This record gives sequence, C-alpha cells and structure tokens, in this order.
Amino acid sequence: MEALEKGSVYTAVIDGYSSEGLGIARVNGAVVFVPHAVRGEEIDLRITKVMKTSCAGEIVKIHDPSPERMEPECPYAGKCGGCAYRHLTYPEELWAKRQRVQDALTRIGGLELTVEEILGAKNPEHYRNKSQYPVGADGSIGFFQARTHKVVPIRRCLIQTEAADRTAQAVGEWMRRYKISAYDETTGKGLVRHVCVRVNRKGESLCCVVVNGNKVPREPELAAYVTAAVPHTVGVLLNSNTRRGNVVLGDKYRTLFGRNYLMDTLCGLEFKLSMPSFYQVNRDQAEVLYGKALEFAGLTGNETVLDLYCGIGTITLCLAKAAKRVIGAEIVPPAIRDAKENALRNHIENAEFFCGDAADIAAKLESDGLRPDVVTVDPPRKGLAPEVIASVAAMGPEKVVYVSCDPATLGRDVKIFREFGYEAKRAAAVDMFPGTAHVETVCLLSKLNAKQHIEVDIHMDELDLTDAEKKATYSEIKEYVLEHTGLKVSSLYIAQVKQKCGIIERENYNKPKSDDAKQPQCPPDKEKAIKEALKHFGMI
Repeated sequence: MEALEKGSVYTAVIDGYSSEGLGIARVNGAVVFVPHAVRGEEIDLRITKVMKTSCAGEIVKIHDPSPERMEPECPYAGKCGGCAYRHLTYPEELWAKRQRVQDALTRIGGLELTVEEILGAKNPEHYRNKSQYPVGADGSIGFFQARTHKVVPIRRCLIQTEAADRTAQAVGEWMRRYKISAYDETTGKGLVRHVCVRVNRKGESLCCVVVNGNKVPREPELAAYVTAAVPHTVGVLLNSNTRRGNVVLGDKYRTLFGRNYLMDTLCGLEFKLSMPSFYQVNRDQAEVLYGKALEFAGLTGNETVLDLYCGIGTITLCLAKAAKRVIGAEIVPPAIRDAKENALRNHIENAEFFCGDAADIAAKLESDGLRPDVVTVDPPRKGLAPEVIASVAAMGPEKVVYVSCDPATLGRDVKIFREFGYEAKRAAAVDMFPGTAHVETVCLLSKLNAKQHIEVDIHMDELDLTDAEKKATYSEIKEYVLEHTGLKVSSLYIAQVKQKCGIIERENYNKPKSDDAKQPQCPPDKEKAIKEALKHFGMI
C-alpha cells in the first residue's frame, strides 16, 4: 500500500460522512476526511495532514458535482464551526444523520436493528430558542471557528432567532460605547465572556450577560441597550463566572431589568424557564421528539414512570398525561423548582420531582423498592454513567425509553444495557438541529426473557469511571484521538496521561498484576494526542 504524502493530489470518490459532517474518501487504503464534500462525488483532493491511520484533505476539483450539493446561503459557511451541512440539500443532510445513528447502533452497539426513520424539520432555519454567543478577547461576538476558540464575528445567523442576534449585537454596541473589556481566556483577564439569550414562542426574550466578576460598569445602560434593540425583552440578567475553563454559566445571577425567567408553551403545556434550566432548543422538533418517546413508551394510564434527567419537567409532564404516576429527577436545583411550579401551573397532580444526581436518585429509589413500569432517560452528550444503568436495570422496568443527543454514547450504553438484560427493539432519529452535524435519537429497550438473555463482553474501562472520567469515557477518548490524529491509544496510556494531569485514578487501576511486571509507557506523540482529547472534553 502506497503511503499518502502531504501536499500530493489524488482522485477519489466520497462514500459517506464522518460524525462531524466531513466527507469520507478512501485513497490507497487510507481514510481521508474532506470538508465540504458530498457523497457520490468524484474529486481531486490534496492531502493537508498525514496521520497514522487516516489523513485530512481539501477539495482541489470536483469532477462531477452531486445534485445534492448546494451553494450555502450562510455567508459564514466554512468559517464558523456551528453548521457542518450548509453545502448539502436537506434530504441529503437527513440521510447523513440517519446513517450516523445506524452506524453507531451497529458498530458500537453491536445491534442488528434498523433505524426506522428520521423525522426532519418543517422549518430548518431560525429554530433555536436558546443562543450562546462567546465573546472574543478583541470584543468580537459570534461563534467559535471549528476546532478552535477563535470567535468569528456574526451579525445574522440562519439558525438563531433575529431577536437573539439583535440582543448580542446590542451588547457589543454597549461594550464599544463604554469601553467594557472582553474576557481573554489565555490570561483570565477582562469582563464579558458570553451573551446568552432565550426566546419563547411569543417572541419574548430573556438576556443574560456572563462576566468575569460580580458586576460591570454601566449596568443600567446595558439593560437600556438590550431593551431598545429588542423591545420584547422581559429580563436582563448578569451572571458571574470567574472560573477558568469552558463552562459557560456560573452559579450567581443578578437581575438588572425585569424578571429572571421566561414562559413558554410546549406540547400544550406551559413552562417556566430559568436561564440555566435545560430545555430543548428546537421547540417544534421537541414536540416531534416527545411524541415519538410517548409512542415508544406505549402508556395505557396504569403505569408508574421514572424520568431521569428531567430538566424543568417537559418530558415528565407530557408522560403524566398518559400515566398513573410519574417521578422526575434532575441535578440542577433551579430546574427542579421550575418543574414543580410547572406541574402546579398545568394542574398536574400525579407528578413528583427530586433534585440530585441521576445515579444517586436512581440508586435511592431502587433501594426504596420503587418498581417503575417504564423508565425514560434524556442524558447529556456524555450519556449514562454505568451506575445509572445498573440502578435502572435493578428496578426491573419492562421498558426503557432512551432519548439521546449523541449516537456514539447511545451505542455504548445500549450495549451495556444488554449486559443487564435489556435489548434495543426500536430506534428513530429526529433532526433537532438542522444545518449542524448533531442528531437526536429515541431508542426503545425492552426487558429480555431470562432464557433469552445473551451475555455481551463489556470492557471494564467502559464500566469503571471516576467522577473526573464521567466527562468522557475511555472509548470516547480513544475515538476522539483516532479521528483527529489517526493514532490508536490504549486504556493504559490514557490512564497514565490522566495521572500526569492530576486526574486521580482509583487505587490499582491498570496496575500490573505482579510486582515485577513491566508496563509500556505512553509515547510522547500519543501523550500529546491524549492531552488534546482531555482538553476537548473539559477534563484538564
């Protein structure tokens, strides 16, 4: 096999897409990732980076453009890292996302299960009801360039609402007018870090400015600038975040104008939204997603349902309309307060809520003897902690409805669920984030008959996680390193690098079994790649 050379040009056909939306070509047996490529196109590509098992490339010439290729309407396409599919027709984007889910369930989950459908959006533009604009050290407000923390200034985004964009621009004008400094993440100096905006169905908005401190100069003028630009603003908040790192919101809020919450309607119910509360960013598609979750749950009105990662109670209260009793659990205290208020507001009396970590709540309810008929989970991108899966399985529900925003962690988790006696029966994808590479999935898992239970080999590095490791599993770190550098790294090497970075492993983790045994040490190139992955997942 002839090795590919950086700078050389090769002819190849694009045969699919990566999880980040890059085109995939195969040249001389090597995988080449090509931005802005379309499946089926024959192209000339130039190698821009050579890695151990893959390469990065760029398009030099398209011999036969695909009918699925389109000219991006967004002027920031290729610069901003927010949207990966602006060069595709919407049907092709949906194909790519459905295939991503299928590949994850088949290759990672080991399932022989067909993704039934992908439910596309009727309105694939201006759908986001929550926007987070990073502020660059030079005062630029926009979005990060792909795989960097360089802010691309943006005035009008095709997936944000006009009210959100105008709010961000108003904050920028206030900063320039009164010479308010921007936060510089390299030095930890400066004030304004992010501008966050929520917008409801009626067009009302809630603005939150995140600052590196407890106050900023000219606070009344900030509120005035925002409300003048967006008259339907119901509140302007100041959030204090003095921590280094990529976490957007701090814990302290102060109201500069109006109120600190927004009201919205979803699935015929009314919800109160605090700024930190989780709420699906695409309202219309959230109703499609929840409808599919309810279909998979198959409730008759006699069931007890446990909803983990319930947020402000959106899925929980939708389930309550079709179940006998529902219990919601969430770790964010303001979200639980909102959930309880939302139950009262919507006259729902068969719902109760608990605040705490999903693993702790699940373990407590299991030890208390709760035996739900259905468990629903809607975890963050990192998926479920193994102890959550174990506690859910110990309760013995007939069904688990898993709502996932990351196909890879879904594939990993359904494989672990099978070890505990649950098999994936149905799966459907929902396009919550048109234009981007993200996709939601609803998966139904059913309890296996004991006689049909098949054991599946699960690596311990997927099951045995410390608190620090919960941000990313060993498998996720390996996948990230392979995709971005082409290097294959072992769990041992990851553990060694974590220890060097101060991430404490449990005693005896990956130690040799005998005192005189020798362990291979992580090579410098792999150590560098692993550290980049740890930075990406916010672990260092």
